Amino acid sequence: MNSVPGWDEELESAFSVYNGPYLPGRVASRHKTVCDILIPGGVVQAGISGALLRIGKQPVVGDFVVLLDQPELGSRMVVNILPRRTCLSRGAVGDGSGEQVLAANIDTIFIVTSAGKDLNLRRLERYLTVVYSSGASPVILLNKIDLADDPARMVEKIQSVAGDVPVIPLSALSKAGLDALNPYLIPGETVALIGSSGVGKSTLINAFFGEAVQKTADVRKDDEKGRHTTTVRQMFLLPSGAVLIDNPGIREIQLGDSSDGLEKAFSDIINAASNCRFKDCTHHDEPGCAVLQAVKAGLIPEERLDSYHRLTEELIFQSKKSEIGLKRLEKEKYKEIAVTIKKYRKFTGKP
Repeated sequence: MNSVPGWDEELESAFSVYNGPYLPGRVASRHKTVCDILIPGGVVQAGISGALLRIGKQPVVGDFVVLLDQPELGSRMVVNILPRRTCLSRGAVGDGSGEQVLAANIDTIFIVTSAGKDLNLRRLERYLTVVYSSGASPVILLNKIDLADDPARMVEKIQSVAGDVPVIPLSALSKAGLDALNPYLIPGETVALIGSSGVGKSTLINAFFGEAVQKTADVRKDDEKGRHTTTVRQMFLLPSGAVLIDNPGIREIQLGDSSDGLEKAFSDIINAASNCRFKDCTHHDEPGCAVLQAVKAGLIPEERLDSYHRLTEELIFQSKKSEIGLKRLEKEKYKEIAVTIKKYRKFTGKP
């Protein structure tokens, strides 16, 4: 069995069709034109084949890949991406359509927030929606509890929107509470960190290693926001044998195609909606709406329903934007074909 962390029998089967100068590997970090690839026995740098780029397949951190390994020619090239089990992605920002894949093949995603001004329940709902959609399991880490007057109360607030998701209070700086993460950091498991800048992700990584492997920076006192000390996604092999993927700080993350994740993140609203009079109830002002009744009874906070409506509208917008993008691509494709045909006819003299 391959010694690349996270490798399993399914990957072994997928790779078995390759013979000759091919190696399996895993993307540890991605730069503009090259990737750092973890292979049995070390790390190598490899380019990305033009064929992959032409069909829009981009390797990301965590991907298991096929390397065409020709060191005698001074050449190592990623020529294929093996099937992904899970995929953390976000919607394209601005006018772009489609999704941006952030990392792949993750088992658990630590959503890191911190005591203080960064604690934002609405943002946590957004993160939970995206993480559920990825296929990975979410765990919320409440960092910097040494700065909180009442950490238990903060955990309670988070649990009100997290449902069954584990919420773990800790201090990466003093290492208090880190033992609670051990069940997730076992050999062969892949864990990713996401969260805003300044919540202590880099400090957390340093705590896992017991030394400074990631740069850290002080947060601003006025708004408690941090500077981006992590600028690229990268993979670390922890002393426990687990794989950790660090992500640059993300203050807002576009939902993309996360409809399944939205239902899981708002399961209390979805469960209540099953008792609505109308199947297509939008939970705005319809008669017999069980969700509105639950809000009125204090079972569901009004601001949580407002958040659900906002994220639902955003998903609809992202879907429309993606559809427009696909139509534009299709139009460009046919225009390109028409130009090619015109050139061919001119060259051959055929009408």
